[in-house]
Amino acid sequence: MTTVAIVGCTHAGTFAATSILQHHPDWTVHVFERNDSLSFLSCGIALWVGDHVSDPKRMFYSSPAALAEAGATMHMRHDVLGVDVTGKTLTAKDLETGETTDYVFDKLVVTTGSAPVIPPIDGLDAALENGTVMLCKNWGHALAIKERAKSAKTAVVIGAGYIGAELAEQFSDIGVKTTLVDALPRVLANNFDAAISDQVEQAFSDHGVTLALGQKVVAFRPASGSDGADGSGVTVVTERGEYTADVAILGAGFRPNTALFADQLATIGNGAIIVDDYMRASLTDGTVLNDVFAAGDSATVHYNPTGKDDYIPLATNAVRQGLLVGENIVAPTKRYLGTQATSAVQLYDLAMSATGLTLGGVERRGLTARSTTLVQDYRPDFMLTTTPVTATLVWDPDTRRILGAQFLSKHDISQAANVVSVAIQAGFTIDDLAGADLFFQPNFSQPVNFVGAVAIQAVAEG
Repeated sequence: MTTVAIVGCTHAGTFAATSILQHHPDWTVHVFERNDSLSFLSCGIALWVGDHVSDPKRMFYSSPAALAEAGATMHMRHDVLGVDVTGKTLTAKDLETGETTDYVFDKLVVTTGSAPVIPPIDGLDAALENGTVMLCKNWGHALAIKERAKSAKTAVVIGAGYIGAELAEQFSDIGVKTTLVDALPRVLANNFDAAISDQVEQAFSDHGVTLALGQKVVAFRPASGSDGADGSGVTVVTERGEYTADVAILGAGFRPNTALFADQLATIGNGAIIVDDYMRASLTDGTVLNDVFAAGDSATVHYNPTGKDDYIPLATNAVRQGLLVGENIVAPTKRYLGTQATSAVQLYDLAMSATGLTLGGVERRGLTARSTTLVQDYRPDFMLTTTPVTATLVWDPDTRRILGAQFLSKHDISQAANVVSVAIQAGFTIDDLAGADLFFQPNFSQPVNFVGAVAIQAVAEG
């Protein structure tokens, strides 16, 4: 009988457990999770704040009971205190009873996920303690933010990535006067280039959101006239100003939650566990471990646009990697195809989607690329209505290989990023995409679809 220990159970852990039990229903699978719930879709938090969620319970796609029914032995509210990777033992503490127990395993799955980045900022610990600054990651955070949104009149959101931008949008939509702060000079600077982020910033301004961009937060302090002990307000101090509100939400990004394995498994600089094409981890000396796997936010991904290991904590990556653990847990069977980090977001009436590298991402990595941007209506002008699409293609000027794409419109352009994602994974050049078979029908598109049109323009420029 084979015994598997799965440490952590959000997206990757849930799908790994399900996949392992589907392939090996007679195995003993122990699942250790320190929270009392699993599989929470944190991407729904902002939508819930804005009352766009039918039932918050539906933001969970599985449950401890469902995994138990599938055959897993569930250890909810258990904190894993230590793991001996090569000795194949772990120690876990029951957070309800305080009891500590040792377990033996044959195979280990590390799906410990990620934790919010909490920078060493003066006053932050005290503000987190009294609730004037809140985090946005798990179900507990979601409950707290939703409750606070009912009474807050003002809010400061720190971090203008996807989570921060969505929270700022939803706060403004429900009448909370909002300030969005980021050390970077643009909203969504790591997701989109200026041709798109400029339009997003205008939308925020049009909806009354104050943008405090290019401003690093240096301190938190109680709002004037309060000692902060009653959670009555907070002042966010940046290098260039001060912003006082009823509450602040910190969305400074995520880091791999892998401290348990820091001295045992090979990692990249931020602590993400390096995995091979079959989700296998390695010792710090590079020895591949056939019985130790990692997936999801605790692990690296193979980023196809660069061909290198990277850290990209997305639920889609976690799900696919978790499923592969079950496929490969006996022997290397099914390779990981990598990722383009394809994503999308809706802010006000603007739909945005992206895949692969932005031009900014190229520059941050010290690479070389060109960028082509096209603006055209998504369908013919003889239709009673149409609306523009901004399409950007990032490509290698030497190989002409496509490295990334971004789209924005009031029309639903979400699937355009999927089209280019497949093209990147297949190794398409701008010439290949320019000649690809994309349909025309006046209800849906121009005679030359905007995906093909931006590729044709790139060919002309190249």
